[in-house]
Amino acid sequence: MTDYKPIPTEFEGESLESAWLPVPGVQSAPSVLIFPTVMGVTDLELGFGAKLNAKGYSALVGDLFGKKFHGAPRDTMFGELNRLKGDRAALRRRVIHLFETMQAQDGSESQRTAAIGFCFGGLCALDLARSGTQLDGVASFHGLFDPPGLPPEKIKPKVIAFHGWDDPMVKPDAVEALARELTDAGADWQIHAYGHVGHGFTNPNASSEIGIPGVQYNELAAKRSWANLELFLGELFGE
Repeated sequence: MTDYKPIPTEFEGESLESAWLPVPGVQSAPSVLIFPTVMGVTDLELGFGAKLNAKGYSALVGDLFGKKFHGAPRDTMFGELNRLKGDRAALRRRVIHLFETMQAQDGSESQRTAAIGFCFGGLCALDLARSGTQLDGVASFHGLFDPPGLPPEKIKPKVIAFHGWDDPMVKPDAVEALARELTDAGADWQIHAYGHVGHGFTNPNASSEIGIPGVQYNELAAKRSWANLELFLGELFGE
């Protein structure tokens, strides 16, 4: 079990509880906001936070869904995902709230920041970039690419997306659409596509937990994408 500090906040009448993982023994460090999968704050995302700590970055695993949904069954969480995804303006406010929560933590370098996300969390990372918020970079792992349908903002952070080419939830035309969107928004962007790789490739339990065709852990894609994330963060923070 990864050690962390619970961070309770209120967002538009909902009680959230994120997880803060500062770098031990360091007064402050560049900070990375982690947007979780549909299952919310779990050991998977806490493990990613611990890996970031080992590289010298503090991390906040943001609670997108609410404390009352911690440990809820998958069907419930998919219902909540659809609720949040159904109002992209409110979702934008929610991801900005979590970003500002991270910036406010002791041990966070509030001006050296990034965000990463997995699956639905990847969409949230992209939506944070789309909001016009000032941060250094965002990364999406097997994220959803659906555009928000909101007035476009100039995308200030660098953007990197790690994508399984056989992802049944994000077809090739959606990948091309994201590239056009990022180009039109003036972003510095990269898309890394992995051949013969589906959705959820960073989650070792993807196939057994989800049981949906095209959702499958891929050890090599997980290693490649994380190695490239580390290169990306080093570029962002000059390390």
